[in-house]
Amino acid sequence: MGKAGAGQTLTYADGRWQDGNPLILGPRHHAVWLSSIVFDGARAIRGMTPDLDRHCQRVVDSAHMLGLAPPLSGPEIEALSREAITRFPDDAELYLCPMFYAEDGFVMPEADSTRFVLTVSESPMPPADGFTACLSSYRRPARDMAPTEAKASCLYPNVARVGREAAARGFDTAVVRDPSGNVAEFAYTNLFMVKDGAVHTPAANGTFLNGITRQRIIALLRDDGVEVVERAIEFAEVQAADEVFSTGNYHKIGPCVRIEDRDLQPGPVYRRARDLYWDFAATTRR
Repeated sequence: MGKAGAGQTLTYADGRWQDGNPLILGPRHHAVWLSSIVFDGARAIRGMTPDLDRHCQRVVDSAHMLGLAPPLSGPEIEALSREAITRFPDDAELYLCPMFYAEDGFVMPEADSTRFVLTVSESPMPPADGFTACLSSYRRPARDMAPTEAKASCLYPNVARVGREAAARGFDTAVVRDPSGNVAEFAYTNLFMVKDGAVHTPAANGTFLNGITRQRIIALLRDDGVEVVERAIEFAEVQAADEVFSTGNYHKIGPCVRIEDRDLQPGPVYRRARDLYWDFAATTRR
């Protein structure tokens, strides 16, 4: 197989690379019937592969949390991912999605039936022109209510209804609270706010995914001398913040330009965090 064409997806399944979206699941497979599937998302951006190793390891960890038996290790998934990247143009912007799922089982998945799939697709980075957010009426589940520390597909219907609710009100996304009523995250990205020069972000309490890009931004800001406080945050504090921004694998880092009826501007701390992240990403180019 040669270089992939524009807009193409490559899929690794059954030990070989295939074009497009091969049909690999049936209605009796446990993953379809009972949602025993985990995934991760990583980015390759014009040759940069920020934290690719950590994304590949996280999908393995997520599989174990759901009682699966992943047949590949994180480094093996990373090697396959890098092989796929070479099949695209050097300036491609890619989304890499490794996943594990179970074929067999009744209620509980049969661990030995775990399979692996990796898709790599062209997916341009979205513009960093900002997003709007409201407060959602829905909440994230507690860690004893759902496998919240895994990147599990079964959690995403809740994310989707948050997104639908926000869209119905004319917003791009929404702030979601945890079971205690404190801010957890945006619908599918981690939340940061700035007040008087200090950065505040909800403490990772097991109700939302402690994102890899979130962790990277925190470390980069602290190394740069910026105070970053991880704590319980009330929604009123977000509304009154000097700056609000989000982090996530798909877009990496982006500014919130409206929270409910209050307009915001991308601020200096957000811009510094963005510069620090892309400087770091550049060091991952091979």
